[in-house]
Amino acid sequence: MEFIRSRIETQLLSLTGLALGQLDLENPKGDPGLFGPDSVSWQVHGDFSSMLIGGISALMLQALHPLALAGVWDHSNFRQDMLGRLRRTSQFISGTTFGSRKDAEWLIEKVRTIHLQVVGHAPDGRPYAASDPQLLTWVHVAEVSNFLAAHLRYRNPHLSGQDQDRYYTEIALVAERLGARDVPRSRQEISDYMARIRPQLLCDDRSREVIRLLLNAPSPSLMAKPFGSLMMQAGIDLLPDWASAMLQQHQSPLQRQMVRAGVKRSAPMLRWAMRNGSVQRAIGGWG
Repeated sequence: MEFIRSRIETQLLSLTGLALGQLDLENPKGDPGLFGPDSVSWQVHGDFSSMLIGGISALMLQALHPLALAGVWDHSNFRQDMLGRLRRTSQFISGTTFGSRKDAEWLIEKVRTIHLQVVGHAPDGRPYAASDPQLLTWVHVAEVSNFLAAHLRYRNPHLSGQDQDRYYTEIALVAERLGARDVPRSRQEISDYMARIRPQLLCDDRSREVIRLLLNAPSPSLMAKPFGSLMMQAGIDLLPDWASAMLQQHQSPLQRQMVRAGVKRSAPMLRWAMRNGSVQRAIGGWG
């Protein structure tokens, strides 16, 4: 059993930002970072399965914004290195959530610097800049709304409405440090924001190519391939109905039931295997 546990954990860690090194989540001892262990952000971001599903769903949702997608399309190697993008995104989220204040601020400044170089024109001729405060808000909302949705579905469906709002309030700090403006800070504000931005969203050839690449992303091993396929389908299932309709990703009620049952069966095993993930290391360095 120990061999199986270690093998599963190794596979999981290979997908996370921990595979990149650079961060020491255990030191300095007792450093609360931006949030600390009593935050809702530690709760929501601490479960590997729900964060992976939420992240996949967020990438699909982000692909519907033509200006945000243009920046990624023109300046990222995600088409050749999907796993690398996953690791870099994971590193940023885990570092800003569980890392020391120094590491969190280093990551934020690093991303801000990269964003300044990401400029260009979308296929329709409109200019874009990754540092645009409104685009930063869109990327943030797409991520955190899906992280929370996955947490409620697969980890803690009993998280109170007050704590859900507290999560949005806490995590807005990272978006604002990156340069976002008018960041939603509650469930109602998130809902209102989504209603306002929907007229700006569209599904084009680039959007469909992102979905194709995601669904065909390579697995770190043959053993992980069925799990990866399940996570992709769970990401589709997590999308708002209007978004899955735009992306033409349709699932029958039976498919949705099977996907959710599959995740709920596999998630406890992954939690059992994950002993040295970001949250475990951060807790180990607390106090």
